[in-house]
Amino acid sequence: MLTHKQLDLLKFIQSRMDKDGVPPSFDEMKDALNLRSKSGIHRLITALEERGFIRRLAHRARAIEVVKMPEGLGGPKSSVVTADFSAPKEPAIGAQAGAVPLVGRIAAGTPIEALQQTVDHVTVPQAMLAPSAEHYALEVKGDSMIEAGIHEGDIVVVKRQDAADDGDIVVALVEDQEATLKTLRRNGRVVELHAANQAYQPQKYDRGQVKIQGRMVGLIRTY
Repeated sequence: MLTHKQLDLLKFIQSRMDKDGVPPSFDEMKDALNLRSKSGIHRLITALEERGFIRRLAHRARAIEVVKMPEGLGGPKSSVVTADFSAPKEPAIGAQAGAVPLVGRIAAGTPIEALQQTVDHVTVPQAMLAPSAEHYALEVKGDSMIEAGIHEGDIVVVKRQDAADDGDIVVALVEDQEATLKTLRRNGRVVELHAANQAYQPQKYDRGQVKIQGRMVGLIRTY
């Protein structure tokens, strides 16, 4: 059984798709349900997924599928809906896949020690991997990227590169000692590493203190 808020969100998503053919954003969802933060929307989305009413689409950034509506509400069986989160799931059995090294844990919070040597390998969908590029995987530690759909214990897939654009989620190495997963912003010589959690303030460094170690290209969650 759904709570009133869960039902209200599901109905709002479906009605927007039926009316406009355009999905609501996280901010629109938050305003429609009179919530104070987008983290509340994320919790409702997770609850709807756990109850089988929606499904996050694997390997498609910021997309979910409305699988069903509660009995008596009608509506189409499924609708593709994009929103301000991304949480691809494990590849389907038999899907084309590749193995990348799991090189340790990455902080989605206060930076932790720099990346370790390869400790294991994980199988990821081939669609996440760019041809002729090097990739690696990291286990997420902390909750500072939770509003981007990145939870503690998730595995992030990273394309190794030393440059990135503003707005990219990157692995940043701070002062050659500590690695963290954040959204990259630049302001002159200042590099800002932004969390996706209102409880965390942006981390600001001089350009010379931060090295980009890669850009996040996928995420795998085990349920």
